[in-house]
Amino acid sequence: MDTLSKRELDALVEEAIADAYDEYEQTSSFAVMIGENVDFPFKTVLLGTEVTVTGVDEVPGPGIAAVCRQGKERQRVGILDLPMPSPPPAGSEWIAAYRHRLTGA
Repeated sequence: MDTLSKRELDALVEEAIADAYDEYEQTSSFAVMIGENVDFPFKTVLLGTEVTVTGVDEVPGPGIAAVCRQGKERQRVGILDLPMPSPPPAGSEWIAAYRHRLTGA
């Protein structure tokens, strides 16, 4: 994925939250967009260990968490704390848009 411009990120944010009325609904909308558009599963390295990211869940605190598996173990990691592989999976622009919405970056 090429780096998206602020304008492109703003457009994705608007698409995701168009029908959301509050913070909870906006987070839920982003969880749906990420879940439907990111090409799961994909592999990444987390704390030196290769994991498979199988999807996303809404959770208190980080809001959206990546569901990571390594063997029989399963762990949720805040989606914004998840290192993206190179190249990132298709649809990862939705994660970038969620980051942009929360941090402006």
